[in-house]
Amino acid sequence: MGRLVRCVKCDAIFLKTPYDQVPEYGGDVPNQGRNVHALERDDYGDFLKNHHGHRLEDLTIVEDSLVGEREYAEPVNVSYFKATNGKERFVIKRHRERIDDPLRYELIHGDYSLNCVAVDVQSREISQNLERVLRGRPALAQKIHAFIKLYQQVSRQVDLTRRKRVAEGSDHSLEVYYRIDEVSLVYLLRNCRTLFEPEEFPEVEAFIYRHKDDGVLLMKATYEIQVKERVRSAEETSPASFRLKKASCGEKV
Repeated sequence: MGRLVRCVKCDAIFLKTPYDQVPEYGGDVPNQGRNVHALERDDYGDFLKNHHGHRLEDLTIVEDSLVGEREYAEPVNVSYFKATNGKERFVIKRHRERIDDPLRYELIHGDYSLNCVAVDVQSREISQNLERVLRGRPALAQKIHAFIKLYQQVSRQVDLTRRKRVAEGSDHSLEVYYRIDEVSLVYLLRNCRTLFEPEEFPEVEAFIYRHKDDGVLLMKATYEIQVKERVRSAEETSPASFRLKKASCGEKV
């Protein structure tokens, strides 16, 4: 991402990149080359001027810690990542109001966690695939509905803390896909024997095994970001001070 610099006194954050001194081009008709002029920029230089005399430190971005409230590719997004100075970890909030605004970075003393708010199955995709598998079977719609209801019940019983997430999947950091575990798989197959006719079950069983690892039977968990700010001590929030010894009469300080 670049070099992350923190002003220790102000907790201001600057992300230094190769584009900090790239000029901006403006004008009336820039695409036709008329009245175009370059606006010189030195964003990092401005940051150094604003924090002249303050102690600066580099922060290391914690790998794979980026999460956002919207899809990764969404340019107007509120996202968070973690960074450390080697002694303390921080949360960095990255955001902007409009697509043409510069990204802003705010330092938060604390941490964030992801809390699961919903677990669901891919109902539409399951329905479409089962229709192709069981085309022409009697009472098809009712059986598909019963299968989805059964699988939703299975998904609510799954302990996601014991499941391994699928590496590839969603474009959204708050949507995570998980595979069905072996115990839940056995339960699903056993109940499918009662939902479908004996001649239908082999096709349903093959469908389940075909899609249980990387297909429409992946369970989707939706998370929310909870940022917990740490209460800072008075020593952290106050400027550094020196202890002064009270002088007796006639003693020089």
